[in-house]
Amino acid sequence: MPNETPTLMDGPPNGWRLLLAHGAGAPMDSDWMTDVARGLADGGVRVIRFEFPYMAARRADGRRRPPDREAVLLDTWRHMIAAHGPAERVVIGGKSMGGRMASLVADAESTRGLLCLGYPFHPPGKPERTRTAHLAALRTPALFCQGTRDPMGGPDAVAAATLAPGIRLCWLEDGDHGFKPRKASGRTHAQAIAEAVAASLAFIRDPTGART
Repeated sequence: MPNETPTLMDGPPNGWRLLLAHGAGAPMDSDWMTDVARGLADGGVRVIRFEFPYMAARRADGRRRPPDREAVLLDTWRHMIAAHGPAERVVIGGKSMGGRMASLVADAESTRGLLCLGYPFHPPGKPERTRTAHLAALRTPALFCQGTRDPMGGPDAVAAATLAPGIRLCWLEDGDHGFKPRKASGRTHAQAIAEAVAASLAFIRDPTGART
């Protein structure tokens, strides 16, 4: 894995570290990723955002690409953990695909915790194609923040999955895959992001004891 993996860092250098990966379609400096990273940084967390190779290539030449093969995505995660460890001081996670890939390496890398923001339990409109088999045996303490209207991981999908006891859930009322609520709900996107950030801060500070 090349040493020039693009990264952005927020928060105090001596804070608890969170390695935060983007989702399939938006880069590490999207408004959503920036809002979450800065909210966590304001809470004293050192947030290290990074990009997978396909997204870094898009940044270089402007051409949209599909995500890299899973093996490449996982190798990128291992590289980032090695570069910013030790693993026992690092929580790893991300938006959608970034969090899902983190969940596949968390146990093997012995990371401190796993944070999934909008975990894609299945592709949109395809609830039969679950992405949850490995979650039943997950040993790493984890927090999953999910919108109650998430088309890839709402209450029905979560209820149908077998999740390890160390996985906690934070539900964002009326939120979609990016936690955005409908106007009729009386809630704002900023409010939902703030709730996810607050739950994430509590988890990062105490992965084995935090409750949401």
